[in-house]
Amino acid sequence: MAYVIAEPCIGTKDTACVDACPVDCIHPKKDETGHGEAEQLFIDPVECIDCGACVPVCPVSAIYAGDDLPEKWAEFQTKNATHYGR
Repeated sequence: MAYVIAEPCIGTKDTACVDACPVDCIHPKKDETGHGEAEQLFIDPVECIDCGACVPVCPVSAIYAGDDLPEKWAEFQTKNATHYGR
């Protein structure tokens, strides 16, 4: 199951996770169109290889394995997938 970026990322959008990701599945990056308008970053559930490299570098602890996502943020699993049209 892919990792999911949840509510703590809203308004933060720290891109340490982008730099840590070995498969480039976290967007929008700082230099991408839409970064300024996006309220958070998103992980592509198809491209994510479940390595977990993004988890320890997130300064607001917003990244969870899909199976470990707190129930209060369950909608973020769909929100991440929808961002990528999945």
